[in-house]
Amino acid sequence: MACVQEILESKPREIHTLASNCTVLEALELMAREDIGAIPVLDNGRLEGIFTERLYARNVFLKGRDSPKTLLKDVMVRDVITVTPDGKVEECMALMSDKRIRHLPVIRENSVVGIVSIGDLMKSIIQERELDIEHLVNYINR
Repeated sequence: MACVQEILESKPREIHTLASNCTVLEALELMAREDIGAIPVLDNGRLEGIFTERLYARNVFLKGRDSPKTLLKDVMVRDVITVTPDGKVEECMALMSDKRIRHLPVIRENSVVGIVSIGDLMKSIIQERELDIEHLVNYINR
């Protein structure tokens, strides 16, 4: 069973974050530039929240808020669900399904060391299943 650390090792090392006093427009620009769907919000190195495309749609766009003037601290999720690098992929998938979220910041010793998406987890699970199938086919063909 794969763990979160294995996924992090296959991703770019840079973690894109913003402070809570940044604007929604700054977050959207960063997400578009880096092709990411979520931004951990850190103040003084501490995870304070997360901002996602879904939050933008629901808490900014649909409410008619002005992206250049709205601060992340006013629309981010503060009770962030996180995992550790040794978390199991299947457990993360279950957590995401249960909580209806698509991104999990990865925390080690109170620091954000990465973020995994539902897509990252699905890719890992599919690769693991394909390897299992390959091993079974090789076993049967002996």
